[in-house]
Amino acid sequence: MEEKNKTTQSGDNAAYKANNRRRRNNNRGQKKQNEQAENRQDKQNNKQEFKQNKPARQNGAQEKKNGDRRPQNKRGGKGGRSFRREAPLPEDIRMRHNEYVANYEADEELLDERIGELHDGEEGDSGAVIGRNAVRELLKSDRTIDKILVRRGDREGSIVVLVAEAVSRGIPVIEVEKAKLDSLSGFAPHQGIIAMAAAKEYCAVEDILAIAKERGEKPLIVVADGIVDPYNLGALIRCAEGAGAHGIIIPKRRAVGLTPLVTKASAGAIEHMAIAKVANIAQTLSWLKKQGVWTYAAEAGGKSYHDTDFRGPAAIVFGSEGDGVSQLILEKCDFVTSIPMYGQVNSLNVSTAAAVILSEAARQQRLD
Repeated sequence: MEEKNKTTQSGDNAAYKANNRRRRNNNRGQKKQNEQAENRQDKQNNKQEFKQNKPARQNGAQEKKNGDRRPQNKRGGKGGRSFRREAPLPEDIRMRHNEYVANYEADEELLDERIGELHDGEEGDSGAVIGRNAVRELLKSDRTIDKILVRRGDREGSIVVLVAEAVSRGIPVIEVEKAKLDSLSGFAPHQGIIAMAAAKEYCAVEDILAIAKERGEKPLIVVADGIVDPYNLGALIRCAEGAGAHGIIIPKRRAVGLTPLVTKASAGAIEHMAIAKVANIAQTLSWLKKQGVWTYAAEAGGKSYHDTDFRGPAAIVFGSEGDGVSQLILEKCDFVTSIPMYGQVNSLNVSTAAAVILSEAARQQRLD
């Protein structure tokens, strides 16, 4: 009998504990539901309060009518970031500016080369003049400017005046992204404009012929057709000077200019070489022909340079690193000369090829 009472009491305790657990679980579930409902109600209240306190926004037509497109700040005044306005260029140079923009959109790759120059060389090796005041003073000076880079879409304040001055003087103006200006300036404040100044003054093509006449020699002229690597151009200048060439002609577009890195790669030869920069290589070759100069293209598939006659006045064209001499220039030249290749590679570096061909041309011109 005593054992039966103990069993009954034990069962009652178990049932009591089970009921307590169910009660606690129910309380927890109800509490969680209440908290979720309160959170949803708070969010709805916050949204309604935000909508009520949010200032009314005028539509675009009303803003234009009022002549003020700047947003209102909390104090009711004019503040915040204003909308960018592009001031139009003066009417008389707008067409010329558009022509420059169209011609120089393809200079993006060349700009990347110039950015690489800044990081690979010593400080200032890019020949970059940074900032509006610095560019303004550069335009006032007589120093040669290869091109001016402007942040895309930036046509406000003194930028308009600087661009107008550059276009009126025939200086190429190229629109680029801000990231490229940052890289080219080494992330120094550039105010949306950078000018690329030449390390040496250019001469005219007529001056090169005058130098040959002054020396009493037949003209030997080197033409660089679209060379973009400053080290290649510097080495080409050094080879030309060593062979006794009277001058070098480089294009105005899609080619490297006379940067300090070119000067360094030439090992000082640039100081003894006349260099002309022209807008159109093909037209320049046609003009040289009228002056009695024979034109040669150094390109594969031509006559061996050993068998080519260089004894007369000669202008020899060397092409770019990747594409060689362009098809238009090939058609303009009187002859095509080549270097026989006996190894596995099918071409030489442009400066190496120039050294070989110019040495033979100089030898033949001095046979008489």
